Amino acid sequence: MQERPDTGDMMPDVALERPEGGTVRPADFRGQKLVLFFYPKDDTPGCTTENKDFTALKAEFDAAGVALLGISKDPPAKHGKFIAKHDLAAPLASDAEEDGLADALGIWVEKSMYGRTYMGMERTTYLVDAEGRIARVWRKVKVKGHPAEVLEAARAL
Repeated sequence: MQERPDTGDMMPDVALERPEGGTVRPADFRGQKLVLFFYPKDDTPGCTTENKDFTALKAEFDAAGVALLGISKDPPAKHGKFIAKHDLAAPLASDAEEDGLADALGIWVEKSMYGRTYMGMERTTYLVDAEGRIARVWRKVKVKGHPAEVLEAARAL
């Protein structure tokens, strides 16, 4: 298994699908700070809370010059419904089923629940500087208070 990119490494530049069509890549945000928050699945309790909490702070991220992008493996159409249902302001993108950004980052991992193993997203957030380097990584994120902590780190960068 390859080393997972970490603080000081360049963010891999892998295209992601937007719910409104087209693609977005981490390199599209060069020149500004970027928060990429990876979450397991649209419309599940923790993921909904995380997306709503980032949405609630979006104006503050904008004021700090920080772009937000939420990412899961859900298809673009599902993201569109999730955004509409919860009035989400933080943009979302869909990671490829195979060889996507989560794979490049080593956060598409084997998980287990009730004795069953499956592949899933490890809830992880990356703060990327204006040059495209990973400035900070939060692994196995606990949702409560997380977006506010990320905002403080982004302001300090």
